[in-house]
Amino acid sequence: MKTDPIEINENKLGGTPVFTGTRVPVETLFDHLESGVSLEDFLADFPSVTKEQATAVLEIAARLLSSKNVKSLYETAA
Repeated sequence: MKTDPIEINENKLGGTPVFTGTRVPVETLFDHLESGVSLEDFLADFPSVTKEQATAVLEIAARLLSSKNVKSLYETAA
């Protein structure tokens, strides 16, 4: 059974999406990558996040951005 890489729980950081089993917000990964930090350095900074979790989140983001519904997702986020 594959575990979801993202957990959303109102009792953990007020429902902010975090990496499952951690208190590390998923947004932190994207903030680090956007500022030029490598995935390896992110993982070193947040050892409770596994490489598999980070890779899975990036794959989910790629699927969302390449989906037929990307326009509505973009409009919702903007």
